[in-house]
Order: sequence, then structure tokens, then C-alpha cells
Amino acid sequence: MLRVMTWNIRTGGRDRGGGDRLDQVVQVVDEQAPDVLALQELRGFERDGLMATVAGRVGMTPHLARSCFGQPVAVLVRPPYRVVDAGPVRRPFHHAAARVVVATSAGPLTVLGTHLYPYSGGRRRMEVDWLVAAMRRNQGPLTIVTGDLNSLDPTVEHTERLAGMPTLYRRRHLRRSGDAVDTRAVARLLDAGLVDLWPSANADAPEAAGLTVPTELGGAEFAGMRLDYLFGSLAVAQRVRDCRVVRGGVPATASDHYPLLATMDLSAG
Repeated sequence: MLRVMTWNIRTGGRDRGGGDRLDQVVQVVDEQAPDVLALQELRGFERDGLMATVAGRVGMTPHLARSCFGQPVAVLVRPPYRVVDAGPVRRPFHHAAARVVVATSAGPLTVLGTHLYPYSGGRRRMEVDWLVAAMRRNQGPLTIVTGDLNSLDPTVEHTERLAGMPTLYRRRHLRRSGDAVDTRAVARLLDAGLVDLWPSANADAPEAAGLTVPTELGGAEFAGMRLDYLFGSLAVAQRVRDCRVVRGGVPATASDHYPLLATMDLSAG
């Protein structure tokens, strides 16, 4: 079984003028043992060999995408899974997007790991268009698009939840007119034929079970939301056996986001 996890670890697992959460991050990754791990907000990971150090501690090989304006992202892969191609998605993402192709028993699996623009739905929509174009350049049927998308699900009603947020943060999730919730980024991924793996695997679960923010570490910008996603092509979705938010214990304080983990019927190729 292939285990794929996405996680925003918040400012590189370290707080300005505060504590270092990297040991907690490493502990969670060790406990969940993903074979493919998409990480976001890797502040400082491009310097002083920190990416290689953390990857070595969890026994994975890193593929880092540096950021134009924000923070790097990475996709890490655990042996015996073998990477056959890797590199950044070369567009001016606010943060970044990494592309990694992994050999599996059913053929090459393309993983796009990203962190979308936090402040504007229009910019997120543009960044998703770049991801969809990169996905369509992939010739194989096995594709995953994952990360902190900073975007709301168009199949769920959000008005009441957003109404309780401070205006500064509520605006991030509204159309420019201010009178409609902006769900265009996620809608475009669905329109591209991808399957949202959490609701697909948890049809009878309450909506709250899928929320990925906030954790006990908190965050005034959150109001109980699902911002972290795993999307799969139909061939991937058909192989998913479980998809869950990793809650409780160390994940509750290691970041302001919970990890999202999917298990699928694939093995190393």
C-alpha cells in the first residue's frame, strides 16, 4: 500500500522568537510513515542543508521547489519507491509547486505538491490553471495534486462560518465583489476531472471530520476549515482505501494545520 501525506508545517517548523517544532514534525512523519510526503511552508529549508537534514531524519529523499515570493515546498519519497523524474513547476507561484514522478506497480505516478496564494481567490485560480496545465502535460493516468490550497470546497456552504471571521481574513475567501464565497480554485480542479479524495473516501462522515485547520496552535485567520487537499485522477481515486485527517497528540501542536493522509492500493514499481 502507498501512503501519501500532505502537511503545512508552518514557517519551517520554527516560530520567530519562539520555539522549534521540527522535532515534533519529524515525530509525526515517523509515526505516520508516508511513502510520499508533500510539505509546505519550508522557511529556511533552502539554506544550510536543512532540507537534507530533515529528510535524512525521516528516511526520505527530498525534492525541493524554491519560492519566488513566499516559502518553498517539497515532495519527499521513501525507498523502495523510486523517483524517475522531478523538478519545480516553472511558473511564478507566490510560494511554489514541485513535480515528482514515482515508479509504481501500476505505472508512473505524478505528484504535484503546492501551496496556493493565501490572499486572493483570483490569484489562486490562476495558480490552479498552471497546475492543471502541468497535469495535462503528464501522459500517464496516475496523478495526484496536493497541498495547502488555501481554498474552500464548492460543494459545501461556507457563509455562516465565514461570517464569524475578522474582516481581514474573511476577505481572503470572498469574490472581489465581497458578496460571494470564492471556491473557484477547487472547482477548477474538479472540472479538470480530478477527484477530491477526502469526501470520496468518507461519504458518510460529518464535515467536521475533514477540517484541517486550526489545530490547538490556533490561528485567527481560520474558522474551522478544510484548506488542505489530496486530489487524484480517476485511476488514483479508484485505488484509495482510506483518507483521513491525522488528529490528536503531537499533530495538534506541531503546526497550525493537521496532516492529511491517504492510503491507496499501489506498490513500488
